[in-house]
Amino acid sequence: MRPPALLALLACWPAFALVSEDTNKEVKQSQNLEKSGVSRKKDIDLKEIVFVIQSQSNSFHAKRAEQLKRSILQQAAALTQEPPRVLLTHQLVVQEGGWTILPLLLHFSLTYSRNSSWIFFCEEETRIKIPQLLKTLRRYDPSKEWFLGKALHDEESTIIHHYAFSENPTAFKYPDFAAGWALSFPLVNKLTRRLKSESLKSDFTIDLKHEIALYIWDKGHGPPLTPVPELCTDGVDPSCATTCQSLLPLCGNPVKKEDIFVAVKTCKKFHGDRIPIVKQTWGGQASLIEYYSDYAESSIPTVDLGIPNTERGHCGKTFAILERFLNHSNDKIAWLVIVDDDTLISISRLQHLLSCYDSSEPVILGERYGYGLGTGGYSYITGGGGMVFSREAVRRLLASKCRCYSNSAPDDMVLGMCFSGLGIPVTHSPLFHQARPVDYPKAYLSHQVPISFHKHWNIDPVEVYFTWLAPREGAQAGPETQQRWKEEL
Repeated sequence: MRPPALLALLACWPAFALVSEDTNKEVKQSQNLEKSGVSRKKDIDLKEIVFVIQSQSNSFHAKRAEQLKRSILQQAAALTQEPPRVLLTHQLVVQEGGWTILPLLLHFSLTYSRNSSWIFFCEEETRIKIPQLLKTLRRYDPSKEWFLGKALHDEESTIIHHYAFSENPTAFKYPDFAAGWALSFPLVNKLTRRLKSESLKSDFTIDLKHEIALYIWDKGHGPPLTPVPELCTDGVDPSCATTCQSLLPLCGNPVKKEDIFVAVKTCKKFHGDRIPIVKQTWGGQASLIEYYSDYAESSIPTVDLGIPNTERGHCGKTFAILERFLNHSNDKIAWLVIVDDDTLISISRLQHLLSCYDSSEPVILGERYGYGLGTGGYSYITGGGGMVFSREAVRRLLASKCRCYSNSAPDDMVLGMCFSGLGIPVTHSPLFHQARPVDYPKAYLSHQVPISFHKHWNIDPVEVYFTWLAPREGAQAGPETQQRWKEEL
């Protein structure tokens, strides 16, 4: 769900002002840095690198981050080097916006700039080969401002990025976080000075990797991303310093379909075109599914909740669904999934993913956005990609007094505000998508097993479903991977 305030932000950024070389030339240039004498420091110790794992407080994600931390420290011990600092973002701050990284830079600058050369950021599923990473970073002079990563670019201008660089979407490069990305400390210190002198301007955090790259580039006043070929996601090349886990997690038996209740939000005007697509694609995977509308139509059937339809927001309808789930469904049903009628989702993949979450905890899962995080705002799960709630999360929410301020209020944002007030963080998964596949770089989707996409605009939704989401062999973790994850956890 996109609130009206967001639509006002969708002004195009000016065309890319830098005279940029294409990616291949940039990669070749980065590989030849050592030969050209750019690097003046041939040796770098692990203690000069601060590793920052972009972690989350949910028990499953915290365990995955701790496992990666152990791997880094064990590799350091094998190299008989002094161990590096390995930080987990969810442990650094209690403020809501810590996951957006920029608010943490002041802490990094004050605490580590004197004795460190690099900050290396990674996700919990990033896998790092420390010797190769050291070899890679030695190519770059740490006394200069560097922004390193695996480069992504938009194939076409997209609403996710506010239609930035619409004249040439491929020109602007931003990092794939799954491959890891690095900042030299001179750049960290420069960004810190800027953050002290001017507040962050964007109300919304939608795609963090793109927004961080925009902030660092600063309309040409800062460095663009330097593509580094050794920062990888597929790990095929033996020179890769990083790779990432690209299979669905499976921490036990998949959650049974009977333990997942699916609520589809719709309205009378979409009964004839959107609901048939749900039934033709993913709807049959759900054991428990109901369609909630402003009009009861027995042929579907739909349930009239008594909430008038609104053009946007749908907060009243969503809270009515939450009340109905808690008070009128079998209390043994552990999970509630709320989707729009133009959401495409894989229930079978969701069953695998939910095996890693404890439904006795208050879990709110999906694609995380942020609102006003620079000024004490909150995070929320964006509705179009699907919102997943444990029964315990619904119980705690409805036991509070937090409710919609109007039926047309943005439901996902109100929910985020409510859960933030309750001290319950939302949990992010990059496998849920607020937009269509064409709105994401192919290189980004190539290492995912996606769970959802949203919108039927200018696409064939049936084709999208069967291309991206329909059950297929090899789309989830097999027994060996499942056993390895059990051992790691």
